Amino acid sequence: VSLRCPLTCPPGAGRVEVPRSVTAVLGQDVVLPCRYRAQEQEQVVQVTWLKRGPGAAPAEVAVLNPQHGEHVQEAFAGRVLRHGHGDLEDGAILLRN
Repeated sequence: VSLRCPLTCPPGAGRVEVPRSVTAVLGQDVVLPCRYRAQEQEQVVQVTWLKRGPGAAPAEVAVLNPQHGEHVQEAFAGRVLRHGHGDLEDGAILLRN
């Protein structure tokens, strides 16, 4: 799992914190953590999760948005749930099975 700010983070922006790797066991649930450490005056308004595979274009998995709700692409419905609580600085998701 690799996450980063789109293209480049502007100077003075907060930072995305994710573990270097996440280990999952086939058939079990796994949490993919993602936390944004905002700077003063910043607010997270949306979190977008993408699936990237070798040689394939990134595919949207889920969008977390406090105003428009959470949207999970049909291919991942029932398997991807928001794991974080409260504001979107915690944008973790749970992958089931």
